[in-house]
Amino acid sequence: MAKGKKENPSVEKEVASDTYLTLAKPSQGLYKEKGSKFLAFAYPVQTEAQIKEHVEALRKEYYDARHHCYAYVLGAGQEVYRANDDGEPSGTAGRPIHGQILSQKLTDILVVVVRYFGGIKLGVSGLINAYKTAAADALNQAQIVEKIVTKRHKVRFSYEEMNKVMRIVKDLQLQVLGQEAGERCELEFAVRLAQEEMCVRKFGEERLEIL
Repeated sequence: MAKGKKENPSVEKEVASDTYLTLAKPSQGLYKEKGSKFLAFAYPVQTEAQIKEHVEALRKEYYDARHHCYAYVLGAGQEVYRANDDGEPSGTAGRPIHGQILSQKLTDILVVVVRYFGGIKLGVSGLINAYKTAAADALNQAQIVEKIVTKRHKVRFSYEEMNKVMRIVKDLQLQVLGQEAGERCELEFAVRLAQEEMCVRKFGEERLEIL
């Protein structure tokens, strides 16, 4: 089992580009070897709570399977990850699954491979290949989409300053997430990471309070 945070130049480059790749929807894959069957399931996820729900649901549905191995990656820079062998020899299941996720430069993703043992041991190299191939099949069946990294902010302003705020929102195509109107107004928005510095500067030029 491995869990941690990744730090390398490629991550910095990917974050700086303010886009990342993930799945549009769940997908499945399959690999068979010497009687053993490896069912692979890939899910788009954003939190560890969602990951736990998917893994527990598969354990319940495939309760008679020998192993439920998985790997996940979270964060626009792939900074949070975990690989779980679920009883298989160390490094033969979770890591190969994790490797396939990284090879396709995906994040916010969970891949679970459920194994039904066929009675013949595959050996270390056989297991690595089986989990790798099953995970790859699920990812090859998936629809991959590019998403934009955004940051959330709030701006506070008087009612008289509403037009200034909405002009900036329109010019930068900010995503409005919530709004409160009154004597003192508040607007919550999401801005594309590459435009964050410009956004803060524009609000500052209008003497508007950014949170």
